[in-house]
Amino acid sequence: MSDSSKILDGRKVANEIKDEIATEVEQLKSRNGKVPHLAAILVGDDGASHTYVNNKIKACKRVGFEYTLLNFPGTISESKLMTEIDRINNDEDIDGLIVQLPLPDHISAAKVTEKILPEKDVDGFTNQNYGRITSKNPGLMPATPYGMVELLKRYKVEIKGAHCVMVGNSRTVGAPMSTIMAYHEFATVTVCHIHTKDLANHTKQADILIVAAGKPELITADMIKDGAVVVDVGITRIDADNEKGYELKGDVKFDEVSQKAKLITPVPGGVGPMTIASLLLNTLKAYKNRIAAI
Repeated sequence: MSDSSKILDGRKVANEIKDEIATEVEQLKSRNGKVPHLAAILVGDDGASHTYVNNKIKACKRVGFEYTLLNFPGTISESKLMTEIDRINNDEDIDGLIVQLPLPDHISAAKVTEKILPEKDVDGFTNQNYGRITSKNPGLMPATPYGMVELLKRYKVEIKGAHCVMVGNSRTVGAPMSTIMAYHEFATVTVCHIHTKDLANHTKQADILIVAAGKPELITADMIKDGAVVVDVGITRIDADNEKGYELKGDVKFDEVSQKAKLITPVPGGVGPMTIASLLLNTLKAYKNRIAAI
């Protein structure tokens, strides 16, 4: 097991951020009479999705946000869901909206995402928010990349000028993270994925290695250089002979990679809590933007 001094502790940092937000929310409430309001839409009865949404609701309660949870059956039509999103878009009392993914097969996640107003898109998934990453006036940042950057900064990791290797090019994590690191943090970025030839040749050059490939334990100790900072975004449920019947694995083989890394995120407890903290930060920003526009 890794030395605790090497751990990029997402839970600890997320709790610090929540405390900071809670203090600010009290000040905003006394000044404006209202607090940020987050709405969450959950479709169907997927157990993992329920857990994720419940964690987000708990976070809202902790920081003093108002929240609305809309839970629809998996049989809801795409058009009906779009109508519900329109209703929230038009509700001036709601600052942020998340639609928990995945959605049932008969509903287009892409259409649903684009239906959300960019100014309420606290997941940062809309094309407008994604595209604005490359500008000097970004909108609401994609939550998981935003959280990873904040985690690195709070551990005083030197990003500017560092060689960042991103393994994974997904629309929700890999692509926006590599863009943020290059355009906003001035890292030198190499983007790889599971189809990259001789992947280890690239990962061994990384000062900061970020892995979001969705392949458990893809990265082993011989694939990193000594002293690298390793951020593991992957989380996969693997069958196991224990009380739960499963265990969670990241995309990095933690026990051996942690011996060579300078800093490393655990799974769970690394990136996940920071994503929720980022959702709260985005909701707070959306609230401030709304108040400023009144």
